[in-house]
Amino acid sequence: MTVTYTSEVTTSTGLGCFIKLLKRWRGSIYKIVWADLLLFLGLYYALNIIYLYFLDDHSKTYFEKAVTYCAQYGNLIPLSFVLGFYVNIVYTRWWSQYSSIPFPDNLAILIGASIKGQGDRARIVRRTIVRYVCTTFTLTLTMLSPKVKKRFPTLNHFVEAGLITGEEKKLMEELDKEYPTWAASVTTRARHEGIITEDLSVKGILDELNSFRSKCGGMLDYDWISVPLVYTQVVTLAVYSYFLVTVVGYQFIEHNNAGTVEKIVFSFPFMPSLETLINPFGEDDDDFEVVWMIDRHIQVCFLLVDKIHQEHPRLGKDAYWEETAPNFLPFTVAAQDYIKECPEWSTENMKVKSTDQDFVLPEYVPQADGTVKGRGLWKVVNGMFVRRRKGSRGVALSRVVPHKVNRNNIEEINVYEDTGPNKIEIPPLNRPSPQQYAEEFENLRQERLKKQREKVLKYVELLKQNSEEREKIIDEIIK
Repeated sequence: MTVTYTSEVTTSTGLGCFIKLLKRWRGSIYKIVWADLLLFLGLYYALNIIYLYFLDDHSKTYFEKAVTYCAQYGNLIPLSFVLGFYVNIVYTRWWSQYSSIPFPDNLAILIGASIKGQGDRARIVRRTIVRYVCTTFTLTLTMLSPKVKKRFPTLNHFVEAGLITGEEKKLMEELDKEYPTWAASVTTRARHEGIITEDLSVKGILDELNSFRSKCGGMLDYDWISVPLVYTQVVTLAVYSYFLVTVVGYQFIEHNNAGTVEKIVFSFPFMPSLETLINPFGEDDDDFEVVWMIDRHIQVCFLLVDKIHQEHPRLGKDAYWEETAPNFLPFTVAAQDYIKECPEWSTENMKVKSTDQDFVLPEYVPQADGTVKGRGLWKVVNGMFVRRRKGSRGVALSRVVPHKVNRNNIEEINVYEDTGPNKIEIPPLNRPSPQQYAEEFENLRQERLKKQREKVLKYVELLKQNSEEREKIIDEIIK
């Protein structure tokens, strides 16, 4: 089960926001590293006692040489690089595994909206589809999570839990390794029976089923394709080799202090923490709550498609009906300090001098090599661009003649803002009315019918005339 602590770090004010987390035991670094740390310290002090009290001078000389050698070459092991790269891989994989867990909420909402009715047949269809979806999720977890496998070790436990029926269990045993698509079959059958009235709804349900299936397949892929064993072995050998070397290399000897034990104490916990992240579907304290997810999915799905299907509060006017939209929602006494909180733009408090608000335009002169070169600046004066003198500070923006704007439109906009929506009538733009378009279209249609009538009359005359005149009429029609 995931260990959460967000409620204890809601603010960084005060002394040591994270210090309060050090007292936790469940899911902590102490719980996963204490055995290895005791082993390391036991070996370290055992060798130290042997060196101080049980070795003669000749043996101490050889021991000191071994300590010096391990201290000199122990740092050649690239522990920081190996662990840093491996931590990045494992953490990215850990979060991707959580992102691959499917949730059937969207599918249940879509089924409830597409398959309408409170009859037994409609209810059976809705509940059956979501039950198959939840069964798929549970079957997937039994293949990769020891906790779920202990809860549902056989298909008989699925029957007793109500996820499948006895008949469905027999069919699953007969299918063996084939992959049934019962939920999709029930959906298409409901469409043929008219329970689902639109093909678009069928497509939406099938798309959600395919998405749910893909995520279940992704979970199995993560269980099947692990981090390459070679790299895991490299990291393990590097960490434990460094562990053994430092047991000897950091010993306190009479002639030289080769190192300190704190270095290994702070670097060694990375390996146990990685071991807990490599399989988040396991039985560690900080693994995912997959057992709870099974109950949660089946409860939410049945509620969405049956219990609260097509149920909603009575429609009515909201509290801000007359205001269109509220300026702000009320605050409690505890939240009154947040009333003035609002985002500010980066340039909100930036002021530009009035003398720097002119419009200027660079003058570019073509060069022989095809490039352009600026030779001066231009400014806007009385609606015209004029060369700006060197050292001139420009022309104030208020002196620049604005573009021609219809003042009536501006006044109309101001009236609209003052009176609010649906209070005034804005005149339409200067364009033909729909009636004019209709008259023009009718005239074109009459002309086209007239031409068709003339062609038909020519065909009739063609049948009455002799062969020579008939050819002339044909030529005229072709033209």
